[in-house]
Amino acid sequence: MPEGHSVHRIALQFERDFVGHLVAVSSPQGRFAAGAAEIDGLRMLEARAVGKQMFLRFEHDKWLRIHLGIYGAWDFFGTISAITAESEALGSIGAPRLRRAVRMAETEHTKDTDLSTFPPEPVGAVRVRLATEESVADLRGPTACEVIDPVQLAAVLERLGPDPATDRSQAAEDRFVTRLRAKPTAVGQLLMDQSVVAGIGNVYRAEMLFRARLNPHTPGKKVTEDQARALWADWVQLLDLGIRTGQMLTMDGLDAEAQALALANREDRHWVYKREGLPCRVCGTHIVVEVMAARKLYWCPFCQK
Repeated sequence: MPEGHSVHRIALQFERDFVGHLVAVSSPQGRFAAGAAEIDGLRMLEARAVGKQMFLRFEHDKWLRIHLGIYGAWDFFGTISAITAESEALGSIGAPRLRRAVRMAETEHTKDTDLSTFPPEPVGAVRVRLATEESVADLRGPTACEVIDPVQLAAVLERLGPDPATDRSQAAEDRFVTRLRAKPTAVGQLLMDQSVVAGIGNVYRAEMLFRARLNPHTPGKKVTEDQARALWADWVQLLDLGIRTGQMLTMDGLDAEAQALALANREDRHWVYKREGLPCRVCGTHIVVEVMAARKLYWCPFCQK
């Protein structure tokens, strides 16, 4: 499932290449035909991400809400601008004004697609297609895709916890700390609760808990205030890095060569995620895996006593 940094990068892609343009909206699959008709031909005015959800604002106060869920992905075709200087250098999106095809979901990669005819014909179950004269975005497999009004938008946002990519205020931090420490639920489950904090998924959960040397079974109400504020600060740092690079790089203290390897290969990128049965990089104890909040949780039973 795409985590917060991926959704913010997708929103930035729309900001670069769609905001300000009139957009033709269709539903090649047919399942979103009524919603597409509501916003077809309108100008896109804003692209915003909060946690794992994205909101595209069109004229007449119409918002397109998308939650990719586990299987959702966006395919971009045509003019695809670089999102950040780091992503351009890493080649995850490509140079500005370059015509190519890119898939953006949990990871990003360039697709082999014939763009000699533009726009390309939709392939497969495309829920919604957004098209300008130079850029096309196809959405597949989302959990949610709906047109909402400002009142409905406010209701959705009210249910979400703070997202440091959109709000790094003291109030946002305090809200996270209060919500986390108010519950007897295990901290490993609370970090996945989008009403507590928005954007953290399975990878960041495991890695943040290891970086904090915090047992995932610790009840939220037993997490100290200092520990909770340290978790927030770490999420601020990791989310910013993920948005800039497009990678969930959670190992720190790496030299230039090691960092290059980590960016190129997931096996060199994380402390515990997907390393079950392998020795902990710090203490040598075998990393264990269990199911928590319906997802696999990876942790070190020695470092995270």
